Parts: sequence; structure tokens; C-alpha cells
Amino acid sequence: MKQKFWICVVLTIFAIACEKQPVPPGEKSAPPQAPKVVVEKEKSERGHPLPPEVKIKLKKDGKDQYSWELSGSDADQILKVNEKLRKQLGEPSK
Repeated sequence: MKQKFWICVVLTIFAIACEKQPVPPGEKSAPPQAPKVVVEKEKSERGHPLPPEVKIKLKKDGKDQYSWELSGSDADQILKVNEKLRKQLGEPSK
């Protein structure tokens, strides 16, 4: 009699366990994770600024001497270009 009782208890537990719906893998009772936030720095469209532009009008006279006219927005850059031309071409005729 005790054996029939335990068999009934085990079968009842088995039947209850089988009726229970399994939890889908996506809906497990794990604590919800915070959404991942990715912060990207704004890429600067500006690269290195271009050096100031210097315009050079180079002239050669009949005596094989050179002279030049310089124009631009940056005086320091104009002076650098003038020194470079003096070294490469010699003093301009004044």
C-alpha cells in the first residue's frame, strides 16, 4: 500500500512538471542588462590648415637677372618665400 502511494506521488509530480511550459531562451528570468552605449567623438572635417598662399611673379630681364613680385595674406610667409628666392636666384635688381 505504501508502495502504491509513493508511485502515485511520483507520477503526480511528474505530471505537474510536464504540464509546466518551459521558459523561452530569450525570456529567462535573468536581470535585464543595461543597453550598451557607444560614444564616438565627432570627426573633425578640418584637417591641418593649409599654409597661407603666396603668389610669385618672377621676371627675367635681358641680362639674365631675375626679379620678382610677391603677394599674399601672411607677411611672415611672404618674407620666408622672399629669402628662399634670394638664396636660389640671387639678389633681385632694384
